[in-house]
Amino acid sequence: MDQHANAEPHIVWPLDPTGFSTHRITRLRHNFHRHPLFQLPELANLARELMPMEQCRFVRPGMTQASAFRHEPRPTDGRDLEQVLARIQERGSWLALYNIEAVPRYRALLGEVIDGLRPLIEREQPGIFNVTGFIFISAPPSVTPFHIDRENNFWMQLHGRKTLSVWDPDDRDAVTAAHVEDFIVAHTLRDVRLHEASRANSHEFDSGPGDGVYFPTTSPHMTRSDTDWVHGDDGVSISIGVTFYTSDTVRKARVHQFNRACRKYLHMEPTYPGHHYWLDRFKAPLGYVLGAARQWALRALTFYGGLKAHHRPEEGWWGEKAPPGSY
Repeated sequence: MDQHANAEPHIVWPLDPTGFSTHRITRLRHNFHRHPLFQLPELANLARELMPMEQCRFVRPGMTQASAFRHEPRPTDGRDLEQVLARIQERGSWLALYNIEAVPRYRALLGEVIDGLRPLIEREQPGIFNVTGFIFISAPPSVTPFHIDRENNFWMQLHGRKTLSVWDPDDRDAVTAAHVEDFIVAHTLRDVRLHEASRANSHEFDSGPGDGVYFPTTSPHMTRSDTDWVHGDDGVSISIGVTFYTSDTVRKARVHQFNRACRKYLHMEPTYPGHHYWLDRFKAPLGYVLGAARQWALRALTFYGGLKAHHRPEEGWWGEKAPPGSY
């Protein structure tokens, strides 16, 4: 008999399928927390595979939700990965596994997550691409600082408990339009910081295994894991963000590119993406041209400026690479 014949199908679903929209924050449920590849021993093996690729991330002690979201490719206290894994249940431990799709079995697993929701996504946002995964393993008390992402995000709690705080993507008190544009175009979170006054506007999701949340591109978010649920040796919180781009995120990125140029050089206050459909349709191709011109200019400056060969043209003080497909 096939040993997988009676295997449990793993799925994720919105609590309100008929009301689901890719443009709104939505509660999810899933059973991926029971998938063999999401158990801690398998995640330790995944970390060992990602470490040589510099896709394991570590943070310095004392990080808060208001801290800059900085992380390093090596432990900051001199330990090696095996020592970190051996002590992952110690208070305040924190390890992130970035771009897990680099490992084929996890790329297939991310495909399972997206494929189960593909009909709901593509009725509003066709053209899914660049599906990526980010796993966060921590022992409370621990946090992930306030930040925004370019991609749409299916966030799922796999083990332990964690509270996700997420703001509507149109909340300009949480993050200004100018700072969103700087992030989209130049990939800088320098000015994306938690403002205590905006906490009251966040949606808070106290999440355990099987809980999840969908939130759209540029929705500000952060997490915290407290100690009140810890019992005995059950003290590790694990969550995953399954992120993806679509034709809609590409169009919005191009509009942000156009808006940033208007704001910086013409001192205008352009309309935020998603508020006027036809205006976005007009701006997007112009944003594409501006983005392409900017990238070519940066490459030329890099070449003629004689920057060090190990710097990619889009990095350093020039700003990082634009989002996939945005130009």
